[in-house]
Amino acid sequence: MPYLPLTEITYKKMRFLITHSPSEGTLSKYIEQLEKLGVTTLVRVCDATYDQTPIEEAGIQVLAWPFTDGSPPPEEIVDDWLNLIEGKFRDKPEGCVAVHCASGLGRSAVLVAVALIEYGMKNEDAVQYIRLERRGAFSRQQLHYLEEYQPKMPSKQPTFKDANNGNNGCCCVQ
Repeated sequence: MPYLPLTEITYKKMRFLITHSPSEGTLSKYIEQLEKLGVTTLVRVCDATYDQTPIEEAGIQVLAWPFTDGSPPPEEIVDDWLNLIEGKFRDKPEGCVAVHCASGLGRSAVLVAVALIEYGMKNEDAVQYIRLERRGAFSRQQLHYLEEYQPKMPSKQPTFKDANNGNNGCCCVQ
């Protein structure tokens, strides 16, 4: 069975899964892992390399928001991402939002970093936090984007239901 690298990032009751794109050959194992980790939504930020129907049949919402490899996300994708995570974690805090690009090192990691920054982590801390588990994450252009990123919701405080027994800390598992 092939190894499917997944990185779970937890911060302030939000759970994210950063991963690479599955292939048709690894799709059933990929779905099994998503289900095991409680993924409710999968955001694909690269071109499709698989049929998403089996994922949707497993009860996981699939959103396709592709953008150029190595680049930062367009503003409309950032806005959609922030609306998604705010709604998902408010309504179902025990859920997990997975995001993948081709390798799980650039586009997907940038979106998770944006979420961490929006909810209070310093820009450089978000980068280092993700890089601890995803060596090689972020292109130069993406790093510059994250260094300069200004939260769109500067006074935003998480309004999530308590699903983690009051644990607001960070946790990475692989």
